[in-house]
Amino acid sequence: MINITIPTPDVTITKQENPELSHIYGFTDFHLIPRDMGGIFMFYNDNDELLFVGKARKLRPRIKKHFEDTVSVIKMNRDEVTKIDVCLIGDPVHREIYETYIVNELKAKYNVDKVLFK
Repeated sequence: MINITIPTPDVTITKQENPELSHIYGFTDFHLIPRDMGGIFMFYNDNDELLFVGKARKLRPRIKKHFEDTVSVIKMNRDEVTKIDVCLIGDPVHREIYETYIVNELKAKYNVDKVLFK
């Protein structure tokens, strides 16, 4: 049997109430997320409920894209996101495994792909 544990986040950014600097949906700390590293990211609401899990080869641009483009799964619920956890994971196979595991273990609200529970 394989034992998988959810990785500890390397970076956590939270939504600011009244951001004074340039922001995207209240988030001003995107600079803390590595630009050219791969990993997984998790969006949470203010009740610490997992909303969405994703993976990327380049984390910062991928996360920002969820808040900027019109085809994101969370486009209708962007205001609900209050915290973003980022785990740096270099191996693409490990990213895939972690993403699928977390989606199903924590039952991410807006993930529609990779859902094994129904």
